[in-house]
Amino acid sequence: MLTSLLYYSNVPSELADIDWDNLGFGFMPTDYMYIMKCSQGEIFSKGELQRFGNIEMSPSAGVLNYGQGLFEGLKAYRTHDNILLFRPEENAMRLRIGADRMCMPSPTVEQFVEAVKATVLANERWVPPPGKGSLYIRPLLMGSGSVLGLAPAPEYTFLIYVSPVGNYFKEGLAPINLVIETEMHRATPGGTGGVKTIGNYAAVLKAQSAAKAKGYSDVLYLDCVHKRYLEEVSSCNVFVVKGNVISTPAIKGTILPGITRKSIIDVARTQGFQVEEKMVTVEELLDADEVFCTGTAVVVSPVGSITYLGKKVPYGDSGVGVVARQLYSGLTRLQMGLTEDKMDWIVKLK
Repeated sequence: MLTSLLYYSNVPSELADIDWDNLGFGFMPTDYMYIMKCSQGEIFSKGELQRFGNIEMSPSAGVLNYGQGLFEGLKAYRTHDNILLFRPEENAMRLRIGADRMCMPSPTVEQFVEAVKATVLANERWVPPPGKGSLYIRPLLMGSGSVLGLAPAPEYTFLIYVSPVGNYFKEGLAPINLVIETEMHRATPGGTGGVKTIGNYAAVLKAQSAAKAKGYSDVLYLDCVHKRYLEEVSSCNVFVVKGNVISTPAIKGTILPGITRKSIIDVARTQGFQVEEKMVTVEELLDADEVFCTGTAVVVSPVGSITYLGKKVPYGDSGVGVVARQLYSGLTRLQMGLTEDKMDWIVKLK
């Protein structure tokens, strides 16, 4: 990994010349990306930073033909005197679990974290000013070697690129409107719904596109067996509030173990809420005082309404719920370095 750290004296530190006040959640090319390769049965080593650009890959690459790929997502935040990462080792461990499920070698936790650090520092001028957004970090792990018959690829590439981002939903911290999907499903028991494999996300595009065409923000999926229990939204976990109790679907193989989800559970408990990880029914959802979603991209996103079988159920007075606002504030202040890190979740890069 030492070869990846030689850039320190060569990287300009002034901010990039972009409109920081109007960042959306879209891709923006930056300066550097990180690449590390290994063959099947071997271990990753000798990663390096390269100028950001297109990569060359065989048409018979395992990721292109058989979807042998995973991705992660995390963020870097700028403070007045530092740049902070939020729980990067959790992303590293989740990638390793996913790699095992998808028959791929994976970087060690230390390799992952050091590669993330190197990539962020190499792109330091793209980290938004405090309060203007974050630098979204996208690690990829993919079967890049050529394979024709169905089999694990002979070579693997670990790659990290970054992009400055603002809010994921155009609403920002404002209520989103979800529709419950009853016919299409995101995951099945025994499948890959519990790991961050690339195919999980292409599979939700049809339902998501149809929902957005009707004016909804996104889709909430149910379990595929009973069609009664909540699973997750297209790319984030869901929480239901009733009184002092916050419930969220239990991790059971079909739901991604979100790192923001895990963090919000801990933050909620420190704030005095009772948090239950269990099977949550549609009935409980529709009877809730408040509903919100969590994810790296959205952080916390309050839900203003749920539409189920044609019936729209609003929450509160269509404003941001008290619990969602409280948890959003608690977590984002921690991520941005505005409050004491009693959880030991923050990694400082300087």
